[in-house]
Amino acid sequence: MAVVEALMKDSGAQWQFSGAYAANRLGLSEQVPAKILVLTDGPPRRVPLGKLVLIFRHAAPRNLLGANRPAGLVIQALRHLRKTGLAPAHVDRLRLQLDPVTKAELAGLHAQLPGWMQPVVATIAAPITRS
Repeated sequence: MAVVEALMKDSGAQWQFSGAYAANRLGLSEQVPAKILVLTDGPPRRVPLGKLVLIFRHAAPRNLLGANRPAGLVIQALRHLRKTGLAPAHVDRLRLQLDPVTKAELAGLHAQLPGWMQPVVATIAAPITRS
């Protein structure tokens, strides 16, 4: 979202979309939240944009892995989907749609991820073999 990028551009802070919005951006959920949660190592704040509200929440570094990059969006979407029902179809979709650079970045972050997420990310980042 360009508004968030503009707000965070000169702050020097890391940031990452989280929750339902991350899943929606990746096409893993049709849910469009009225409040968009943005994790950051900067100060917390709320920014109303008409009916939409951006909520910037201070987060620990472990929650900012891959911040402001597609890999970070995947990590946040997986966290959200774990709470609402992470299905094999979600993993398959990510495995097919993610580009090799994002998969490589996810593989590089593998050791820093929570234990439950490591096998999921390993599956997503695995090369696709065509027969």
